[in-house]
Amino acid sequence: MKKKTAVLISGRGSNMRALIEAAHAPDYPAEIVRVISNRPDAGGLAYAAEGGIATDIVDHKAFLGRDKFEAELDRRLRAAEVELICLAGFMRLLTGRFVDAWTDRLINIHPSLLPAFPGLDTHARALAAGVRFTGCTVHFVRTEMDAGPIIVQAAVPVLPGDDEDRLAARVLEAEHSAYPLALSLVAGGRTSVRGDSVVIDGMTAPAGFLLNPAGI
Repeated sequence: MKKKTAVLISGRGSNMRALIEAAHAPDYPAEIVRVISNRPDAGGLAYAAEGGIATDIVDHKAFLGRDKFEAELDRRLRAAEVELICLAGFMRLLTGRFVDAWTDRLINIHPSLLPAFPGLDTHARALAAGVRFTGCTVHFVRTEMDAGPIIVQAAVPVLPGDDEDRLAARVLEAEHSAYPLALSLVAGGRTSVRGDSVVIDGMTAPAGFLLNPAGI
């Protein structure tokens, strides 16, 4: 049985689109059954609806406090019989109560190689630090911001002359591959969390190493 999955968004939902497209494959182990936004004007809602996916709005501004907002969000997720949640540009910090209720069933993507550069302005900070590689991380959510056991990472080289926009575009391309892979691993029952790490059944990894710059 495919795992019933909800995607939470706040904007255009480019990673949501990647997940929806991946889930069209007959052998993909997750089904996107609901897209929920905390913003009524989120562009991703129309895309999901056009694809026949049920959408919902839980506007955080309509609630007095995060607890009431999250209680309603939780109610709607459970009413849709959701088993997994993917955060895809969902711009709300979730409380420990919500995170604990969905432990190891709540997934996030962040545009850096965590634990480096958590939070905002990741690409600017990577460029300022002079790193040779950055990338993206898909992880199980914990109460600390941008923390939790890592499922998938994609490394992206920083190129000469990069600015925030150019770097962000290449990292986003990597995100669109990393997130569907991570959801497939989780929904397919191939992941188990042991302490702060994720063990993946049948995992293969690339051999060797990467240099940046490539050499002389």
